[in-house]
Amino acid sequence: MKTTLLALFLLTASAAFGQAIGASVINSEPNIFHIPSHELRATQSQLANEQSILFTAVNPSAQGERPLWEVVKPAPQPSLGEVARALRQEHATAKKAVKVYEQ
Repeated sequence: MKTTLLALFLLTASAAFGQAIGASVINSEPNIFHIPSHELRATQSQLANEQSILFTAVNPSAQGERPLWEVVKPAPQPSLGEVARALRQEHATAKKAVKVYEQ
């Protein structure tokens, strides 16, 4: 019983000490948030001149290897129904456990 009271006393004393220390450190003045005002604002102006993004060379050519995804097409994936039928057939032909009762 005495150890419980001692532990409770130490806990409350440390909490009170922590509040006293924290109160002297933290400023109680409110912090007011000021939203900055922008003097400049959106105005209308003329658009820039057009620029062509097309390649203007007469004979474009390139060197190097083509990526594999351009040459080889991936194998077609079986549909979900075909996979389910195959699993059902495999389950039907699978070896079943034999139940043995001993008395």
